[in-house]
Amino acid sequence: MGVLTQIATLPLAPVRGIWWVMGKVLEAAENEYYDPAPVERQLAELEKALLAGEIDEETFDRREDELLDRLDEIRAHVQGTGG
Repeated sequence: MGVLTQIATLPLAPVRGIWWVMGKVLEAAENEYYDPAPVERQLAELEKALLAGEIDEETFDRREDELLDRLDEIRAHVQGTGG
């Protein structure tokens, strides 16, 4: 960028800054949403609850299916983005 271009677009600097911040916030939110660790932790806790007799088999199966579907979604996202 030349000096004249920088001077001419100076009024847009706050807008560019806002877009940059929004991009970073979105990136952080996606990283958190697609992190498999919390889902894996929930699966382990679910199994402990079943073994401790805190939940029945039907509840375990239903919740396990939900969590496994979520893990599949995370894996598909990671494979789709090449990350």
